[in-house]
Amino acid sequence: MRVLVTGAAGFIGSHVADHCLAQGLEVVATDDLSGGFRDRVPAGARWVQGDLKDGAFVDRLWKDHGPFDCVYHLAAYAAEGLSHFIRHHNYATNLGASMNVVNAAVNHGTKTFVFTSSIAVYGAGQTPMTEALEPRPEDPYGISKYAVELDLRAAHEMFGLDFVIFRLHNVYGDRQNLSDPYRNVIGIFLNRAMQGKTLTIFGDGLQTRAFTHVDDVAPILAKSPFVPGARNQVFNIGADLPYTILELAHEVSSALGIPPNIEHLAARNEVVHAFSEHAKAQHVFGRGPGVDLKTGLARMATWARRCGPQQATEFSGIEVEKNLPASWRRSIRSSASS
Repeated sequence: MRVLVTGAAGFIGSHVADHCLAQGLEVVATDDLSGGFRDRVPAGARWVQGDLKDGAFVDRLWKDHGPFDCVYHLAAYAAEGLSHFIRHHNYATNLGASMNVVNAAVNHGTKTFVFTSSIAVYGAGQTPMTEALEPRPEDPYGISKYAVELDLRAAHEMFGLDFVIFRLHNVYGDRQNLSDPYRNVIGIFLNRAMQGKTLTIFGDGLQTRAFTHVDDVAPILAKSPFVPGARNQVFNIGADLPYTILELAHEVSSALGIPPNIEHLAARNEVVHAFSEHAKAQHVFGRGPGVDLKTGLARMATWARRCGPQQATEFSGIEVEKNLPASWRRSIRSSASS
């Protein structure tokens, strides 16, 4: 079977591509390298670089490298907080590009579409988040993810395209982009700590999140098209135990063997408590041993030390500056003037 993995040069996408290859699948890997790295694409995959926002490129993927029995669509710009200030970029990248991929999948007879959504679709005040809750996304990122979910349901009803939707949350591990200062708090903390900088926390740090090691999600994503009970279902997937961001800062420091150096910044507009319940996924896919946070952080810290600290890559296309957190505004202006 031949499958397409989008976002395959990125963090989770490269791991999913690995597991697809391990299952004996023929993998075509694509990415625009806006946030990924070519050397993270598995050697056994066929590499095609391009931008999914370009409908002609997406059509060529199928015509030149297909047909694809399955699509694993992981390409996205997953920055919830920043998405308020880059609305056009968010919707073009996360929604418009996804529609190009759905169109091609329908037109070329792809059987199954695996999509990585997010618990950002639930919004605030719904913890623990379960699949039975009505989504109420509060940021453009969550809105774009839920829109793709709705579109996949419509495509299934109209065209028979099967789907599997996973609502991920706070995934971390090796191959994460350490240079991104807007998303993936563990990567941000590790990178800043290795440079001797403070671990910056918005507000009091009592926000709660459950942090999920990539080894607990990538294998399930890769096998999901071949699990009958997964077809046309939505699953929360990830770790069960929430931590405060303040606790996380101490755990990251411990993993690096250094004392915590924490700086509190002004609170930003964000969902305070976000963690989900995973009984449905465990029923369908089984319950693995799981990677606890201390073990996962130790692994990632070892990998991060090998990579070394990375220069932060500031986002250059801010569309709205009103209410932009002061720390982001300072760094963006500093980057633009350098």
